Amino acid sequence: MDTTSRPAPGELVFRDSVESDADALVALIESAYRGDSSRTGWTTEADLLEGQRTDPAGVLAVITAPGSRLLAVERDGELVACCQLEHRGEAAYFGMFAVRPGHQGGGLGKIIIAEAERLVRETWGATEMHMTVINVRTDLIAWYERRGYRRTGKMTPFPYGDERFGIPQRADLAFELLVKDL
Repeated sequence: MDTTSRPAPGELVFRDSVESDADALVALIESAYRGDSSRTGWTTEADLLEGQRTDPAGVLAVITAPGSRLLAVERDGELVACCQLEHRGEAAYFGMFAVRPGHQGGGLGKIIIAEAERLVRETWGATEMHMTVINVRTDLIAWYERRGYRRTGKMTPFPYGDERFGIPQRADLAFELLVKDL
């Protein structure tokens, strides 16, 4: 008799990523944001940025950094989403959020962000969640606002010339800080 607990069909499984997940995570993140595959979802940045969104070294840096977690989200054994959580004192940073394009639009993102907020409150005692979003992504910013995040107006310049973050297709990109009290 098998006594190991298996998730029910369709149940989400949240786990910390490990180094051997890096290639699969890069593929997931790229599929959600860049290239033609990303156009099947609504989070695409393909019209704003070409080139890569991340690479194995960037993903490994998040996985191995002290005070950082890269949550992998699986359903029926398939990697369907991920998000970065970083402990920053009383705040936590939420980033590298990706949901596989075929799974977008069905409420999965809401579930993941709620779980991320719960984890940082319970694990680190965080009282705020911070994130940065490309300032011209008004649809995405509006989605976060519906989840309780507020725009701060604090901008960080986009790293033009650093192709590790993509090749900008317009000259007005910056990152805006969004904040939510937890």
